[in-house]
Amino acid sequence: MDLVVDPTTEKPEERAVQIEETVGNVHVDNPRMRAENVQVHYGDKHAIQNVTIDIGANEVVAFIGPSGCGKSTFLRCLNRMNDTIDICRVDGRIELDGKDIYDPSVDVVPLRARVGMVFQKPNPFPKSIYDNVAYGPRIHGLCDSKAELDEVVEQSLTKAGLWEEVKDRLDQPGTGLSGGQQQRLCIARAIAVSPEVILMDEPCSALDPIATAKIEELIHELSSQFTIVIVTHSMQQAARVSHRTAYFHLGRLVEVGPTKQIFTSPQHSLTQDYITGRFG
Repeated sequence: MDLVVDPTTEKPEERAVQIEETVGNVHVDNPRMRAENVQVHYGDKHAIQNVTIDIGANEVVAFIGPSGCGKSTFLRCLNRMNDTIDICRVDGRIELDGKDIYDPSVDVVPLRARVGMVFQKPNPFPKSIYDNVAYGPRIHGLCDSKAELDEVVEQSLTKAGLWEEVKDRLDQPGTGLSGGQQQRLCIARAIAVSPEVILMDEPCSALDPIATAKIEELIHELSSQFTIVIVTHSMQQAARVSHRTAYFHLGRLVEVGPTKQIFTSPQHSLTQDYITGRFG
């Protein structure tokens, strides 16, 4: 049973929500990642409560919801980026290919190669375009020769839709590229280590509409090879790029389902209110 305060009498950030069970298809066949009853605390603050969701292979899943609802916090759980925050505690179970990524035996360095991250603002290293992409394969020892490394760099930049634009200036700084090109360079850097999953935390929020369209087209192309999870404040973007959409509210996963169904006939009143613009 759900307890929802009437949105006409309460401010959105003050809504009291108790959701005993998430609405929709949280489980999929043969998931690449599986989260079960995930809880996140920042000190005394309970930021994520009882989130359970599967992420399928070659699936694009969009996380949507109001600011501060926990979608980016949960995204960072998927490759243990929250480990870098001293006061953060993550409970529950998150599996990658059936193995708990929070098991004490798991080394986070190779984990973050398997589950790559693209951040909100492009963050190329202060290195050449070539060295930005070559960095991961070098530190992980993935290439045995310069020729093999050259091939990985070219393939990664090609997959990121950037090779034709930069192939004649690979020795120039990555920071000298435009914002959209820098973001695609960061995507090339992420895929250079052959990840299984790519996490994207609002990857287009700092980009203009043309650059955003290129990133969205790239997400569609990459989904044939990678599993992608994207956090976005743009419901239009979620509708364009994702196969399934998950709606978060006040640290809880309220509803998850096929993107078309979420945007046309959501099952939960909170999702309906957010989609129709009653708050957000």
